[in-house]
Amino acid sequence: MAGMYRSRVSGIGSYLPEKILSNKDLEKMVETNDQWIVERTGIERRHIASEDQATSDLCVIAAKRALEDANLKVEDIDMILVGTVTGDHQMPSTACFVQAKLGAKNIMAVDLNAACSGFLYGVSIADQFIRTGMYKNILVIGAEVLSRYMNYKDRETCILFGDGAGAWVMSRAAEGQTNVIESSHLRADGTLADLLILPSGGSKIPQSHEAIDKGLNFMTMKGRDIFKNAVRTMASCCQEALEHNKVAPEQVDWIVPHQANKRIIEAVADQFKFPMERVIVYLQETGNTSAASIPLAFDWAVKNGKIKRGQTILLTAFGAGLTSGSILLRY
Repeated sequence: MAGMYRSRVSGIGSYLPEKILSNKDLEKMVETNDQWIVERTGIERRHIASEDQATSDLCVIAAKRALEDANLKVEDIDMILVGTVTGDHQMPSTACFVQAKLGAKNIMAVDLNAACSGFLYGVSIADQFIRTGMYKNILVIGAEVLSRYMNYKDRETCILFGDGAGAWVMSRAAEGQTNVIESSHLRADGTLADLLILPSGGSKIPQSHEAIDKGLNFMTMKGRDIFKNAVRTMASCCQEALEHNKVAPEQVDWIVPHQANKRIIEAVADQFKFPMERVIVYLQETGNTSAASIPLAFDWAVKNGKIKRGQTILLTAFGAGLTSGSILLRY
């Protein structure tokens, strides 16, 4: 009966570009050093897309790997959702380019701009489409080429961000199947929108020589305020997920948080007295990849034997907007 379905994660995949930008490389570009970056953020390196790679190219590689993992063909997919703030173009959506490159025909394809929370927003939306019975298999992708929007003279931001893509295939669960999305809890607080922003390129400040001369085509961030609000919002969203599902922290096998800063992750884990041994941390390899960070970390953890089928996973994120959210998943 329509409206009585549940969704599950049937396949996962990810992709990191081959080029690596290490902390040592950054020492030659901006006033910083490897020890300072590692101590403050936990990041050791980040991957950078090649000049001929757009966000959709990263999406396609991750998507093909997720489809293979799900043992599905492109023709089985009913919808493509792409979470990104660094789309190929302002118009049309990156999801449409992904659709074309995959060879998917006549299906819904759309982008989501929720910054670092974009993948969780996408998973939640896919879950709703499957729950209502409208679709059976949905491709959810988080992907970014943030390096194109970095000012590599600004050590506040350029040390943090990298490029990458992660993808899940969300599918209708068979009746009685227990490996499902239990719940999602999503929020936004637009009063804090100026804490992390890419000023120019939209209708408010169109791209121009003047905007570029002022550096408005680069991301800007108020780091201390972001840190404070990130810990507060992620901890609150996690608490909401646990209470909604009547699950105690000790019943959660793994937390997979947005990979922004190791200190933020440690602070969130401390709120629940949750041991760091059961928190997935992959940012040392990727930096902050925004919407791609959770599926990248999740895929890495599965491939390295940490996350296993049947486990209870708590996903949580925050991002520009400020957006935030959590999802409780029986994987």
